[in-house]
Amino acid sequence: MLPPCYDFTYMPYFYVYSSANAASGMAVHDDCKLRFMELKAKRTYRFIVYKIEEMQKQVIVEKVGEPGQSYEDFTACLPADECRYAVFDFDYFTEENVPKSRIFFIAWSPDTSRVRSKMIYASSKDRFKRELDGIQIELQATDPTEMGLDVFKSRAN
Repeated sequence: MLPPCYDFTYMPYFYVYSSANAASGMAVHDDCKLRFMELKAKRTYRFIVYKIEEMQKQVIVEKVGEPGQSYEDFTACLPADECRYAVFDFDYFTEENVPKSRIFFIAWSPDTSRVRSKMIYASSKDRFKRELDGIQIELQATDPTEMGLDVFKSRAN
């Protein structure tokens, strides 16, 4: 099922996109940016998982996590053998016991994914990441240990 469109011109979902990712030939659907802005400004989501639709040559929102969902819920949404982009809103406490939050961008590229897919995601990453204004920390992960909670905690400080 397609996520709802937030475009106020009432255009059908599949017509609303920008061709901002021209370097790799991948467009970035406006819903990607809108959902990210909601995560950043309103904390509407805990995480967002993005997928490249090769047939449509665009990046789309695949899954969003509700604010109450956990890190484990997030990692369960990442396929074991396919690449994805993801954004995770990580809450933590400083050494002074002050609550903080950091927005992580994760480039998920498991070793078991297809070479073509890895190449497409790698060539599109920088341009796509620029569309999401407010990314604070970037992680590149090829297996779950490279993006464990301990990695998040050490990078957040």
